[in-house]
Amino acid sequence: MTRHKKEIDTAINNFIGKKGALIPLLQEIQKIERYLDRETMRYVAEKTGIKLAEIYGVATFYTMFRLKPQGRHTIRICKGTACHVSGANRIAQTIRQELELGAEDDTTSDAAFTVMEVACLGCCSLAPVVMIDDNTYGKLTPESVKSVLMKYK
Repeated sequence: MTRHKKEIDTAINNFIGKKGALIPLLQEIQKIERYLDRETMRYVAEKTGIKLAEIYGVATFYTMFRLKPQGRHTIRICKGTACHVSGANRIAQTIRQELELGAEDDTTSDAAFTVMEVACLGCCSLAPVVMIDDNTYGKLTPESVKSVLMKYK
């Protein structure tokens, strides 16, 4: 089992038996472990009596849940219309090159960064925009996004 078993047990005990508790329980576990792995989902099923298929179904349906290890920093690249027409694809390409991410990879080999594309960050007047952790950066160029990334390396 995971190195966070005690924390996961506490989360399960806080939610067990409560109606509609599966999503907040999985969110809490994801906060603890930074993602949901199969072993943890099996453990939750055993402890709560919720079918593993239901847990897996919820975890794969909602985009807020991650099934692979995540980096220490999360980079969200806005792909909304305003960002798209303002060069979001170039920004995304620059970020992936700077972090040496392969075409199918979303987390760097050193687990420092996870990159994801999102539909909209709601900052259209700042297009193109990326969000790193809880910090928003706008009016980016390929050159300026390199400087932003250096703050986190």
